[in-house]
Amino acid sequence: MATRLLFLARHGEQDRPAGTPADVDPPETGLSARGRRQATLLGERLREVPLDAVHHGPLRRAAETAELVAAARPGIPVYAAEEVGDHLPHDTDPAGLPPAYAQLLAGFSPAERADGPRLTAEAGRRFATAPADGDRRELLVTHTFLIAWFVRQALDAPERRWLGLNLHNCGLTVIRYRTGAPPGLIAVNDVAHLPPELRGTGLPADYRF
Repeated sequence: MATRLLFLARHGEQDRPAGTPADVDPPETGLSARGRRQATLLGERLREVPLDAVHHGPLRRAAETAELVAAARPGIPVYAAEEVGDHLPHDTDPAGLPPAYAQLLAGFSPAERADGPRLTAEAGRRFATAPADGDRRELLVTHTFLIAWFVRQALDAPERRWLGLNLHNCGLTVIRYRTGAPPGLIAVNDVAHLPPELRGTGLPADYRF
């Protein structure tokens, strides 16, 4: 029975330019000092995991996170993958949703509502399945939306339930895919490797604890 153990992590805290609104994510900014520390600690957490590869989305904050994680495992291959980037995973019908979710969805253009689900489907075919060529252990350094979609999918929850899952920067989620079996959700948003002062970044202010 072939098994894929898929590790998913949101990128580290990004270095927002002064005055940037909290709901704006500048695409070309890298990691803050806190974000670099988060990524380094994630790498230490995974140091003993026999990963076959690290994949990251194209944005700078994801690439920098992946590089810092991989530094703990010299020689591990690191690949950029467009399909694990920051995109809308599903063109969800806003009818009946809380106003905040409906407003979020309304901010996506028609092109984004088409391209995002296409890329998400590609990511699912590539990573969210049992492998065909033997056991695999891989890390995806990505963004909240894709992790939320994979968690929703693993739980066989309604499609709109990708909304509402909030993730810590460098929190770790693990899903197991095996031939002939449903996905197994092993961990969600695990931050045991982060000290309290590095937790909560990336969450809405009223969610932090």
